[in-house]
Amino acid sequence: MQVAEGEEFEVMEWTGQVYADTPTVSAEAYVDAPPECLWGYVSDIHLMPRLSAELKHVEWLDGATGPRPGNRFLGRSTHPALGNWETVSTVVDCEEPRSFAWAVGDPAHPMSLWRFTLRPRGAGTLLEQWAQLGPDRSGLSVAIEAMPDKEQKIVFVRMREFETGIRSNLAAVKELAEREK
Repeated sequence: MQVAEGEEFEVMEWTGQVYADTPTVSAEAYVDAPPECLWGYVSDIHLMPRLSAELKHVEWLDGATGPRPGNRFLGRSTHPALGNWETVSTVVDCEEPRSFAWAVGDPAHPMSLWRFTLRPRGAGTLLEQWAQLGPDRSGLSVAIEAMPDKEQKIVFVRMREFETGIRSNLAAVKELAEREK
């Protein structure tokens, strides 16, 4: 979904997907700043909790101090329906200033994948954030097992939450980068 300056984001429509489908969601926004200006924001894991309604704390693990493929970080999150939890994420792609991605859980079989992609557009950047749910079990799996007849709705609601978070992240990064420019 692409949004030009001044346009509203479209809202995700019903997909009927189940967890095993590894559903994805993405949004993009034009930012009036070059990719090099945005890179510090999208690759800064410590900025994430300031932008997220769920993620409350992050810290690099194993002596890592910044984003590089293979570096891991701890995340602590909270959700009104899912409770509190911790995850370990691994940076799976880090190509400055083009892409930054991390896998939550086992990188070969993650609970979720998250990615920022930065593409130069004129004097600015087309910034995209993308997320995939699954394929590995997550806290959502417990809810699905408790109410298997509602799996499609549970997945849809969670993907809408991902979408809301992505839209919020894009707007915040846009504001920060354009203010700095």
